[in-house]
Amino acid sequence: MTERERILVTGGAGFIGSHLVDLLLERPDTDVTVLDKLTYAGTRANLAHHEADPRLTFVLGDVADAETVAPLVEGAHRVIHAAAESFVDRSIEDSRAFVLSNVLGTQVVLEACRELETPLVFVSTDEVYGSNEGEPFREPDAMRPRNPYAASKAGADLLVRSYVVTYGLRASTVRGTNAYGPRQHPEKAIPTFATAALQGRPLPVYGDGSNRREWLYVSDFARAIAIVMDRGEHGGVYNIGGGTEMTNLELAERICAHLGVDRSLVSFVPDRPGHDLAYGLDWGRLEALGWAPVTSFADGLAITLAWYRDHQDWVGDVLAGAPA
Repeated sequence: MTERERILVTGGAGFIGSHLVDLLLERPDTDVTVLDKLTYAGTRANLAHHEADPRLTFVLGDVADAETVAPLVEGAHRVIHAAAESFVDRSIEDSRAFVLSNVLGTQVVLEACRELETPLVFVSTDEVYGSNEGEPFREPDAMRPRNPYAASKAGADLLVRSYVVTYGLRASTVRGTNAYGPRQHPEKAIPTFATAALQGRPLPVYGDGSNRREWLYVSDFARAIAIVMDRGEHGGVYNIGGGTEMTNLELAERICAHLGVDRSLVSFVPDRPGHDLAYGLDWGRLEALGWAPVTSFADGLAITLAWYRDHQDWVGDVLAGAPA
């Protein structure tokens, strides 16, 4: 009888993490353990549709707590480390939580994986590269983070590399573009614009709206992580690109048009410090593993906006800090 595979997902009650759990539980011979601290960005509601599935185990805990992490890694065949503080604006206001979770938390997970010889996929971000005004970033390009969030992720990214080189840890890294879809925290751009439009409030666009972002539907993002876990080279770094690029102003206008609200709701607010102009990723290495996005932006946006329209109670609960 073939042994069931056990995968530990840190941050599995968050946005990308919960969609990754959805994908992994489609594998009939896979058990998933989620470790999540359930900060403001994580909620058990994101996993509620799996509550009756005995293959999912939830553990409330902090990735920076070695006594919690070590036994979970010991019980896993593979680890996907997705737990992170991830909102740039919050990192500008208070960077300490980002260093503790993103840097120290990653070191704790890495150390457990090193001691137990457990393979790891680390979920990094395109923001480690800094702002892009030229050719798409490739994986060997230098990291030049421009805000505390990006710097904390770059630190974690470098820690992963150091464990690969120094200890021979079997670890891969993905650096992803902006994901969007259902269950994303309302502070992020698309949920912010969607909720404002649905409620007839102004859609707040930073600066003059010329900053550009690439948008990838979350299920495609989750598939990319899983493919790197299954087929990626140990020590390899893979950009997750392949999304649709547009300015923030274009994004707000498309959301207004889709929801049938007047474009006059779009408003401009003071730009945030160190606001990256654009990113842009070359994702040829990931494509070579057999991955390509399958959800068009138009389809993904329609699904996403319909979800937020139908889940305004979820939005209200999350913003109110309702018990998870």
